[in-house]
Amino acid sequence: MPLVDPLTRVLEALRELVGAALVLDAELRVVAATPDAHALLGVEAPLGVSAPKLLCGHGQERPVAEALAAGRAVTADVLRPTTTGENRLVRVRALPFGEGPSRGFLLTLSASERDALGADATEAFGIVTRDARMRQLLVEVQKVARSDASVLVRGETGSGKELIARAIHLASRRAGAPFRALNCAALPPNLLESELFGHVRGAFTGAVRDALGHFRLADGGTLFLDEVAELPLEMQAKLLRVLQDRTVIPVGGRDPVPVDVRIVSATHRALRAEVEAGRFRADLLYRLRVIPLFLPPLRDRPNDVPLLVEHFLAGFAERAHRPARRITPGALDALVRYDWPGNVRELQNVVEYALVMGDDPVLTEADLPPEVRGIEPVAIARPDADEAARRAELPAEARRLLNALERAGGHMSRAAASLGMSRTTLWRRLKKHGLDRAALE
Repeated sequence: MPLVDPLTRVLEALRELVGAALVLDAELRVVAATPDAHALLGVEAPLGVSAPKLLCGHGQERPVAEALAAGRAVTADVLRPTTTGENRLVRVRALPFGEGPSRGFLLTLSASERDALGADATEAFGIVTRDARMRQLLVEVQKVARSDASVLVRGETGSGKELIARAIHLASRRAGAPFRALNCAALPPNLLESELFGHVRGAFTGAVRDALGHFRLADGGTLFLDEVAELPLEMQAKLLRVLQDRTVIPVGGRDPVPVDVRIVSATHRALRAEVEAGRFRADLLYRLRVIPLFLPPLRDRPNDVPLLVEHFLAGFAERAHRPARRITPGALDALVRYDWPGNVRELQNVVEYALVMGDDPVLTEADLPPEVRGIEPVAIARPDADEAARRAELPAEARRLLNALERAGGHMSRAAASLGMSRTTLWRRLKKHGLDRAALE
């Protein structure tokens, strides 16, 4: 078995940990470089070359060179030429280590946040993507924004439906007016009517003053109704009347009040199926679904995951007034492989989890939640556990899994999302109960 050069081992570990990196000696010369560093810089970084010259050349602004010469840490962007003749911004983070003759620097390199999107990606209205369908959706948003037609956004929970609604508002002539959002599933019917249409003082116990409601608060602007399929039938009738008459009558009031509001609604359900099941009014469907937009789930656009991770890391760093932390290639691979039942919202939460749980400047796979790493929490057995009770729990779980699959029409991803778990976890639990693919079919 051939021996591996110790330096090669170090470089492999360094590459796994931070990706593109250079190691400098006390004279600021390159003593080691990962292959990723060569690719990002666009040139070879031969051993012994001066790092300040390699990175900063003879430019007038030399923040990295000046910091290295002073022996201090620095984070800065440097401009590098590419093989196509264009320029690229590279973010350099320099960290000193050691003392005396053994003093040196570790330089980590990455695409600058100002240049991270790349030529194949798009950023608009807080949405970042390189997926062709998402980019087409943003084009459709621009077209939709030119009119006041009602829009229905269809997408899974956490996929970013409110972001699309805000984008429509910001691109429209109503951008200077209010944008209001209401989750129709978050309130009971007796409160929902007041939240939407307002109320007059004395309309019910606790109504000590007049309240305008979301429609009047959004006058001149846009009202986003999330999870609109959850509206009770009685409330659907009242909403339909408002859309037809363009007036609202507050709870406890008599006189209609004119409103000028553009409606954008959203749901993760198929409204036509809800109509067929008698849970949604067909006439309201046609009022809301003048222009349908479809938002693809995150699992169908894995190339967006690294882009979104960098976006969230930069956002958290900005809010915390700290330098952005990095993520190892191994951790990023785990995030790309995960199927994201909670979509972009779940990814954002996972990044925040890693930032809280990780102690080092670089986030590793160990900092990710167990379900993302494919590890199920280990249950601690109780010595006095009743065997009959545990056996009863197992059939109960099996029934719960099968019921979720039945409700989802046999669709594994939708069933997993309804259970709050990943598709992989659902499949493992089904196998645990002896419910393999053959048994399910």
